[in-house]
Amino acid sequence: MFAGRFAARRSCARALALGVLAYAAASSPVTPARAELPALVDRAVFFGNPVQAAAEISPDGAMLSYLAPSAEGVLNVWVKKLGDTAGRMVTRDEKRGIRIHFWAEDGRHLLYLQDVDGNENWHVYRVGLEDGVVKDLTPHEGVRAQGIMLDRQHPDQMLVGLNLRDKRVFDVYRVDLATGEMKLDTQNPGDVLGWSADPQFVIRAALASNPQDGSTILRVRDAANQPWRDLITWPFGENGSFVDFAADGKSGYVVSSTGSDVTRLLRVDLADGAGRDTLAWDPRCDVGQVVVQRDRHVVQAVGFDYLRNEWKILDPSVKDDFAALAQLGDGEFQIVSRDRSDRLWVVAFQVSDGPTSTYLYDRDKRRTELLFVDRPALQEAQLATMEPVVIPSRDGLELVSYLTKPVGIPARTLPMVLLVHGGPWARDGWGYDGMAQWLANRGYAVLQVNFRASTGFGKGFLNAGNREWGQAMQNDLTDAVNWAVAQTIADPKRVAIMGGSYGGYATLAGLAFTPELYACGVDIVGPSNLKTLLEATPPYWATFRKTLYLRMGEVDRDSVFNRKVSPLFHVDQIVRPLLIGQGLNDPRVNVRESDQIVAAMRARKLPVEYVVYTDEGHGFARPQNRLDFYGRAEEFLAKYLGGRAQPYATVEGAAAEVR
Repeated sequence: MFAGRFAARRSCARALALGVLAYAAASSPVTPARAELPALVDRAVFFGNPVQAAAEISPDGAMLSYLAPSAEGVLNVWVKKLGDTAGRMVTRDEKRGIRIHFWAEDGRHLLYLQDVDGNENWHVYRVGLEDGVVKDLTPHEGVRAQGIMLDRQHPDQMLVGLNLRDKRVFDVYRVDLATGEMKLDTQNPGDVLGWSADPQFVIRAALASNPQDGSTILRVRDAANQPWRDLITWPFGENGSFVDFAADGKSGYVVSSTGSDVTRLLRVDLADGAGRDTLAWDPRCDVGQVVVQRDRHVVQAVGFDYLRNEWKILDPSVKDDFAALAQLGDGEFQIVSRDRSDRLWVVAFQVSDGPTSTYLYDRDKRRTELLFVDRPALQEAQLATMEPVVIPSRDGLELVSYLTKPVGIPARTLPMVLLVHGGPWARDGWGYDGMAQWLANRGYAVLQVNFRASTGFGKGFLNAGNREWGQAMQNDLTDAVNWAVAQTIADPKRVAIMGGSYGGYATLAGLAFTPELYACGVDIVGPSNLKTLLEATPPYWATFRKTLYLRMGEVDRDSVFNRKVSPLFHVDQIVRPLLIGQGLNDPRVNVRESDQIVAAMRARKLPVEYVVYTDEGHGFARPQNRLDFYGRAEEFLAKYLGGRAQPYATVEGAAAEVR
């Protein structure tokens, strides 16, 4: 929920692998064609832990770190020398698992992030490779760490944003990695969303939000002891952000939609904002991933993702490297880590119908070496390909969407799951999707739609979703279902809607506002009342509150509008069964959002199943909880759509409370 400008596209690695186990088809077959489906794949292959994932190369290029399960099945950080087959575990998390880690520039420590039971108050931990000592570098209760910056010329330091002084805003602190000593570096004046350091590791750029009109401001200064000045202002409705400083520190790379529908990558003079040279753009879509060489501060390549990612090379020194990596196959690659010499790259390569592969790429030899496959069991399964499709909306917008059809049976009048992405200011993209593959293996067609308000398709498409929650945004989903029915892909009587965060809201809205369209719905951490949603948001959302009002409407001030678009007030129109999964500690979508719609439905004797996970937040991080909820969802969908189901059994270690 509210991924917005702060959320990157989904990573290359998303599902989890343990092993393949075939089961006989479940009861209630719909057509004889079901027998042609491939073997049922164990849920743990999709939702368990990866075997290995998230590799990072050490600054000296001698070692590799990665995530892998402990003997107890909890994700931890491991390290090994390049060329070695076995690694050693250097962290000792015993419950939640670690998902984000990286090398300190000194090469002697690793850093990782961890919160408590999904509360998103991230702490930064340091672990020594030699002594194994773990130290919390941000040891403040109720404080969130974000915006971590490291610099190769300052290997003993870290810059980090903390809402320590004021829970509403993030100041920048400079931390000594060896001692843990922390000093205030740059104080937030009250409106800054994020900070950037220049090539000398000095905070000299800030992105702020105007609380009066929702505009975005790029603010810069010439030195740490010089005053700040507003360089560029993007009025609400325009898209803009700061990427990095150029090597001279006097110019910078900026993404901007000014003068165009889509964003362009510009080089801008930081003295006056003039001299805006366009470096890259694509008329179909916004700027995606920008690859910057960290030492030279040179933009090397820019990704443009309309249907699939396409690289535009700006630095001739990497042209042959990108050409060599393109030979990995018909998929998409991403550079995830580099050594200090920039000779060795760690590259993740994904396809839509198989696991993510991680390679070591030697630039001198133009040679790739497979390091690992994150979920080897997927290589034994018959998975479905993801097909990009463009669906017209009723008012003429083009909805870039992705269709995953079951393997082995004709794609005609199938049960279908409309899988709605969160955000809503985010997007679906091409590549491996564990949920889509799980559903396709069970016999469902899966449709994922970039409805209006999704990011990446220009400011016109984004702004077409302003104040349209439950209205035009929901109409796009309805139009996509009707398209699938008209194409004879989906059986109109067997369509489910499912999603998390905003996708959970869309599920509730779909059942309430189009009650006959769906046979059932699965809502994961979705809001039911937009007024109470905003009332319970974390204090650090205050800096972009005006933007939320302009995007959503002033739902906590306009009761008429809120009642119109909040599914809670239309619960009497729901006629289809609903399954809800909720994290008890969710800081974005408070548990009250699920509690209140469940209570309203039960007061009317409407069918709803409700499961709360007491050690989770905004989604399910622990594999036991994922396996538990998706096991329940699988039986729920089979009951109302007629697809296949692996029998569900209570998952040991899951923190599920059926309410």
